[in-house]
Amino acid sequence: MGHWICCLCSRVADTLMLLLVLALSCNPSTAATASPSAPHIKPSYSFGRTFLGLDKCNACIGTSICKKFFKEEIRFDTWLSSRLKLPPSYLLSYSGNYTDDAKSWRLVDITRLTSKYRHDWADKRICTSLLKTKTCSLERALRRTRRFQKWLRAKRLTPDLVQGLSSPMLRCPSQRLLDRIVRRYAEVPDAGSIYMDHLTDRDKLRLLYTLSVNSHPILLQIFPDVEGWPFPRYLGSCGRLVVSASTRPLRDFYGAAPEVAADLALQLLAVLRSMGTNDLNYFFYFTHVDAGTFGVFSNGHLFIRDASTLGIIDKEEGSQLIDGQQEYKDIFSCLTVDCQSAFVSCNSIREKHSLVMVCQELLPKLLKGKFLQPVQDKIDSFLQHCADGLTDDQGVNEAVAKLAELLKPLRSCDSRFAYRYPDCKYSDKY
Repeated sequence: MGHWICCLCSRVADTLMLLLVLALSCNPSTAATASPSAPHIKPSYSFGRTFLGLDKCNACIGTSICKKFFKEEIRFDTWLSSRLKLPPSYLLSYSGNYTDDAKSWRLVDITRLTSKYRHDWADKRICTSLLKTKTCSLERALRRTRRFQKWLRAKRLTPDLVQGLSSPMLRCPSQRLLDRIVRRYAEVPDAGSIYMDHLTDRDKLRLLYTLSVNSHPILLQIFPDVEGWPFPRYLGSCGRLVVSASTRPLRDFYGAAPEVAADLALQLLAVLRSMGTNDLNYFFYFTHVDAGTFGVFSNGHLFIRDASTLGIIDKEEGSQLIDGQQEYKDIFSCLTVDCQSAFVSCNSIREKHSLVMVCQELLPKLLKGKFLQPVQDKIDSFLQHCADGLTDDQGVNEAVAKLAELLKPLRSCDSRFAYRYPDCKYSDKY
């Protein structure tokens, strides 16, 4: 009897021990401490407000694409691993990757909205000019200005509200152009009206600041690539970072094969023609060009990569400001340029200016030493006539036309030029 009781007690003890083990294993908190292999927590980018420029808002571009940064649907360089650190914050631009489904990625350019010369130039000017201090609340300082107070009261963006801004796009403004800016401003939830009723005070400051520092993102928004304009697609902004479709700068093609150089030169001339003559009767001109002004997509198509030096003249309405009115200047006029700089007269801008600059600065580097004689000599001669054509409109146009005719048979038709292949096989256009 005693032996049976001992056996029973032993079995009960074993059962209780088993129940205790099962209970411990079912307790999440106990199991987590007992398990030697806790689940690995995926590290993520530490996006500081300073890196993105959100600490400067509302003296910034916008916030339309911030969610994609924080959800890691935009990653820098070719880094598809979130374990890597952010790139240096002092760079002007970055190469990145963008996704909508976390599976397929496409290249994008991430550009910092700032002066080309110094990152903090505009910010320091605001504080030192308005408050006589080295640092300040940029938004509070700009809100106090007479120009912004006029913006707050305005129902429509009119030429007097942008007079004196240094952006080439606004040196010769028309009401039609300004209405287009308001109607297509992509950093607001409800665009489409020429009146600014749908813009909050914050939206107005962001638009004014962007126009004052760098009009590149605004040009991408109001003249989108889907309508045939030669700009990369605008994907959005976060703080002072702009995200757009990726292009390789033209400088990367200075050593390209002759047929590639000929193709890019012809595209460059075609872009300049389209910017001078288009269905909307806007005349676009460059105030400066360099090796980063134009870019090339992966399909070989050439686009305007940096639109910050583009000016616009409305051939339909003309400028709504006489040149004397443009002399009005305030802090918004001086964020990226010397306040003493004189504005170029709207009446002095000629259609050949962009052609001459490209013939001087870009085409010689792209086409130099690429072809056999006597073709190379003819190319060099036409380029020289074009570059020297500031006093001869007809001479520039003739030199460019002859250069284009010479280059056409020098380009090839193959898969390297995906933007026109295989169409070029069946069309006399190419």
